[in-house]
Amino acid sequence: MGKNLNTSLNHTGDGQFYKQVAKSSSVPEVLPIYRTSVFAFDDVPSVDRIYEGEDDGYIYSRIKHPNTEAVSEIIAAADETEAALVFSSGMSAIALSILTFVQQGDHIISSPVLYGGVHDFLANELARFGVSVTFVDFLHENIADFIRPETKLIYTESICNPLMEVPDLTAVAKTAHEHDLLFLVDNTFATPVVVKPAALGADVVLYSATKYLGGHSDIVGGAAAGSQELIDKIHKTLTLYGAVLGAEDSWLLARSLRTLNLRVTAHSRNALQVAEFLEKHPKIEKVFYPGLPSSPSYKRATAQFAPGLYGGMLSFNLKGGEQEAATVIRELPTIKYVPSLAGTATTLSYAAKTSHRFYPPADLAAAGITLGQLRLSVGLEQVEDIIAELDAALAKI
Repeated sequence: MGKNLNTSLNHTGDGQFYKQVAKSSSVPEVLPIYRTSVFAFDDVPSVDRIYEGEDDGYIYSRIKHPNTEAVSEIIAAADETEAALVFSSGMSAIALSILTFVQQGDHIISSPVLYGGVHDFLANELARFGVSVTFVDFLHENIADFIRPETKLIYTESICNPLMEVPDLTAVAKTAHEHDLLFLVDNTFATPVVVKPAALGADVVLYSATKYLGGHSDIVGGAAAGSQELIDKIHKTLTLYGAVLGAEDSWLLARSLRTLNLRVTAHSRNALQVAEFLEKHPKIEKVFYPGLPSSPSYKRATAQFAPGLYGGMLSFNLKGGEQEAATVIRELPTIKYVPSLAGTATTLSYAAKTSHRFYPPADLAAAGITLGQLRLSVGLEQVEDIIAELDAALAKI
């Protein structure tokens, strides 16, 4: 091809450079960001071999991409599963994983205490696909009593949002597998640092990677981990729906995962001290944290979780209602009111007004969510500073 300026600008510094790097005796210490939507081939047989699975390689970034593949490998290693996938959000990870395994006429059993978006998906969106859902209290009801011939899977969170209840994952997995059902667990609040659900019998482990896996409030993403067979099935659904995580967000997520163990351990240790402080405070009616001996989930959590770790999330009921909650939110100078969680800084959320805002009143009551309830994402600050700020705000009500 000629040396016209437009031609030169479009045909130098790309393909030959990458081939040179691939043949080099040195490699980048950190995986580069591959900002490309598609990959080029020398000939037709080359692409045929990749499509047929005879060669490993990349074709189109909606199907597979170096950065998404790298971060998926880290997540699978953390969860001790055969494989993993990343998605454009936690909701896409959860929704597409569920849709992979159900069709019209099927039935799902789920815990009722869930992130509001997932509850809406299960309670309302799946009905459009002809899939029914029964919400069962995993702590007080016998799940097996609700299984039907058309039941396909059981779904729960490992630490349920926002009351921090902890189901017996081993027992639920046993029930699921005795009836040839899949068991899907959202492990967002716990992360594999606190508990590895696959080791307790979960078939698919799900995440909003926006939260602790990302951990810095700067990406939106999701993940699923499990056996190669199940992840391959979910990958087909992901490819069809196109909910892929971009190269830069995949790179940021991979970087964040390098410090996951350090961060979640620190979050958890701080949260336990904050929970102990709040439990003794005269303005607090009740604290929801599985690391407190007063928690109904304490024994289950202690049996299932890593020693001394119960996660960085807690909720508490004020002695009061909406007015008192608004006062506390207003009087916190550095603890921000944020409708998300799991960044490095401590933040506060108000479930009844944010994550669970669209719950019908009856469902809010059934889930134990009140207008006097706040949820705290305990950060990495000096714990004495977190406690002092909360104490000062509580003094205003």
